[in-house]
Amino acid sequence: MGDELPPSRFAQIVAAARRLLEEQGPEALSMRNVAAEIGIRAPSLYEHVADKRALENAIVAAGMDEQGRAMTAAMEGAADPLTAIAQAWRTWALAHPHVYRLINARGLDRDAPEVGAAERRAGDPIRVLTGGDLASARVIWAFAHGMTMLELNARFPPGPGVDELWERGLEALRPLLGTPAD
Repeated sequence: MGDELPPSRFAQIVAAARRLLEEQGPEALSMRNVAAEIGIRAPSLYEHVADKRALENAIVAAGMDEQGRAMTAAMEGAADPLTAIAQAWRTWALAHPHVYRLINARGLDRDAPEVGAAERRAGDPIRVLTGGDLASARVIWAFAHGMTMLELNARFPPGPGVDELWERGLEALRPLLGTPAD
């Protein structure tokens, strides 16, 4: 432990904001609540973070990085990388629904360096999977995102189970990879 540096004030602020978001939902994510969470007054936050959007961008970038790492780890050595990536996508999103929604609820601030870089890293596993075919990668992304949002919002009507729908959807997408289904 000895040589570890304490986290920066910015990292503490982002961690507190994320904790509030994950535990209490988006309505809890205010500068006042974040300040209270770390024991300072709200105006003091602005010495470390420009505004709420910058704070949200930090959470978005971290979330995209985490989801991208989960997909990369899942596909390494997987016999069926498409299913592995889809399962990692779904598992991460269901474990972090408020962060997932924050990532996808609005346009990304791609001009914010951390967000643009995180978006590229998060998309890498799907681009690798499709051999760099951007259109195919976007189709897979759209399927995974749509299925995830339907599941998060409890929008699936009665009928086939969600797992079966994921399986059928992935089978329909498999030709995009240029590999035969098992």
